[in-house]
Amino acid sequence: MPTARYTAAGNRRQGDGTHGQGRQTGPGQDDRPSTKTSLALPSADASDLRVCGRAEKDYERCLTWIKPSFLCGWATKEGQETVLAVEIAREGFDWALANSELSHYVRGVHPDRGTWQQRLRRSPARVQWDPERDLRLNRLTYRSLQLGLSGEAARRYADEWAVSIRDVTPLARRIHELVSAGRLDDAAELLPLETPYPVGT
Repeated sequence: MPTARYTAAGNRRQGDGTHGQGRQTGPGQDDRPSTKTSLALPSADASDLRVCGRAEKDYERCLTWIKPSFLCGWATKEGQETVLAVEIAREGFDWALANSELSHYVRGVHPDRGTWQQRLRRSPARVQWDPERDLRLNRLTYRSLQLGLSGEAARRYADEWAVSIRDVTPLARRIHELVSAGRLDDAAELLPLETPYPVGT
């Protein structure tokens, strides 16, 4: 997995922070780390991806999240002890973005709160912007995209878009060990290379 120093990666973030970025594997595919323990499978087989922690595929009653940022808590949070790099088809990620709604009401973006609520209920995907973190998980001034999937989007994510799944928990824990020891430069060297995501190209 290509890596890059965190400081260098941070310098590539441009403008007001309203773009997304992640590790990209080439034309047509995009590598998106996820921190959901419920996604961890003994075989880590994309053909048997389960969402929301249920063996049965109950897409309508659950929400699963794609988190492009690797800085995700180092697999230390309860219920998020496994970090998986889920490689998905680029067209799938683009479809989810195109069919998403903001997870919160924004005056000036939505006509009114009622309209936003209706759109959110109908949408198979929702966009949430959470604060990005530094190596010590302190909040930074810009935010990272998280994409929540349910219904059709969750089904297609599990059954169509997922190309491969890699367990990168050991890498996350090793980085955490280095950060805890104050070896920030060494930890930064191990971070996956992330680049701005070219939406619509």
